[in-house]
Parts: sequence; C-alpha cells; structure tokens
Amino acid sequence: MPVQKHSGDKNSVKSGLSDPLVEHIYTADPSAHVFNGRLYIYPSHDVESGIPQNDNGDHFDMRDYHILSMDEVGGEVTDHGVALSVKDIPWAGRQLWAPDAAYKDGTYYLYFPLKDKNDVFHIGAATSDKPEGPFVPEAEPIEGSYSMDPAVFKDDDGAYYMYFGGIWGGQLQRYEGGSYNAEDVYPADNAPAVKPRIAKMAADMLSYAETPKEIELLDKEGNPILQGDNDRRFFEAAWMHKYKGKYYLSYSTGDTHKIVYATGDNPYGPFTYQGVILQPVIGWTNHHSIAEFKGKWYLFYHDSSLSDGQTHLRSVKMTELTYNPDGSIVTIDPYLGQK
Repeated sequence: MPVQKHSGDKNSVKSGLSDPLVEHIYTADPSAHVFNGRLYIYPSHDVESGIPQNDNGDHFDMRDYHILSMDEVGGEVTDHGVALSVKDIPWAGRQLWAPDAAYKDGTYYLYFPLKDKNDVFHIGAATSDKPEGPFVPEAEPIEGSYSMDPAVFKDDDGAYYMYFGGIWGGQLQRYEGGSYNAEDVYPADNAPAVKPRIAKMAADMLSYAETPKEIELLDKEGNPILQGDNDRRFFEAAWMHKYKGKYYLSYSTGDTHKIVYATGDNPYGPFTYQGVILQPVIGWTNHHSIAEFKGKWYLFYHDSSLSDGQTHLRSVKMTELTYNPDGSIVTIDPYLGQK
C-alpha cells in the first residue's frame, strides 16, 4: 500500500499549483468525496497502452482502479491498491474510464463506465463495505445506462442523482435519436448542443428510478448553448455540487480544454452558463471534481506534467477553490494561480 507525501509546492512551474498526488502510477479523472472525515479520491488509472492516439480515445486503455486517500491536505497520500479490475467484471469489454463513488446505509458504491463486448459504453456499479474497496461488481451494467463519466450527487433531502455523458469517444452523440445508433450523429453547429444526462437513482443505488433525461444548458439570455460553441458546450466530465443553496453543474469543454460551470435551482436544471473554473492544462484532456473538506473547497483535476505532456499518462492534482461574494467561482490558471 504505497504512501507518498504530497508537497503542494506552488513554486513548481512544471507541476503548476500543486504536485501530483502520487507519482508511482499515472492517475486521471479524479472524483473526490469525504467519507468518515477522510478525503477519498476515485481516479482512473492510466497505463502505457502502445496504441496510437485518436479522437475515439483508444489509447486510453485503462484496466483497473486505485483509490487514493488522505487525512490532511498536503499530508501523506495512501494508494489502497487495486479496488476493481476489468477482469473481474462479467460484462467487460475494455476501457475502465472515469469513475465515481457514493455511500448509503453502510454500503459504498463505485460507478464506472466500461465498453461491453460489442464495444458500446455502459455504466456499471460495484459495492463494498469500505470506501477504499475492494469492490464487487454487479453481473450486468445499470439497465438503461449508456455513454460514460458517471457522477453521483446526494442532495440535501437524501435523494441521489447520476449525471453522465461524453461526446466523441464517449458515444453520447450516438443516442441523439433516442436510441443507439452505431454511427456518430451530431447536431449542426447552429443547433442546440448534445446535452448531458441525469437520472435519479433508485433506492437500491444499483438502478435508475427513471429514464435518463437531457439537461438544458443555456446562455445568460436564456438561449440554448449551441453545438458550434466549443468554448461553452458540454463535452464530458459532468460534476454536480451545491453551494449556498445553488446547484453548480461543471463540465469539460473537451477540445477547447476548459472546465466551466453553469448554475441552476434544482438538480435537473435548466442550468445557466457562468464561466470558466480551470484554464487548459498540459496534456489536452481536462476532467475534474469539486469537494469541500474541513471547511475549504477544493478543485481536483489532472494534467500530464509528470509524463512530459503525454496525453494518455496523466496525474491527479488538487488546489483550493475560491468563491466570490456573489457565488461566482474564481477562475484558476493551473500554472499561475487564481485570477
């Protein structure tokens, strides 16, 4: 169980605001949660695949998950070892991409995207009695699930919601007609963009209580964000958090490499675009989470500084997140700080 010291060195130009949380493996797509007073991070695990890079992400050939945890920001980071492996999942094809986790009634749930044996993404669930696992997967994916990047949010009333979806290699565009299409189908640039999805979780946390719904993303004039608006349209990595009664839906813009956010008054939206949380990082992709820990808010993200910019070999980092008095989020430049 490797343990590493996270220095949080803000003077490192190469590493940016902070050093990688661990350096003995490559980690990405961090989903952060506080369980039992300890900070747990559920990342994907990058490996050297030997596959040429392409827009479908075939070079991201991740095969298992390692869960990280720490008692204090800046303190020792524990790698709890393999929590779930693709070889343990009965319906597995390939590519264990960005996961998330939740807790309810004594059970911890790990949610993961995975391509089935027909190379179609679905979202699976696994359970454990410990936040670090190991996790035991269900025999089948969640019924009605598709695409990738699950993020499960617990609201103040105890209801749980899963946000998910990602275009390009994430296959969300293949469901634009309401059912799976083996060919990619994108809206025209002047049409509303492909929308992230939401589904309320059933009481068992292993199924949906409803058919997944589309989430409306609007500009400040109330108009839908358009497919050609690459600086603001949804690409992948939806994350939900709540701050002072407001719902914050954040996500990656993908090929423009930003983490942005929109706000709304309920879990389903609509959500109004507000601005940029994180500017582009080294290594093309951008994927994040936001969590409160011991009275402070933090942004968890990744970059490729440790691997000298290799897109498929990334490292998880974290930095403090700051709100303005009006609830807007202060934009972070990952190599200069907040501005």
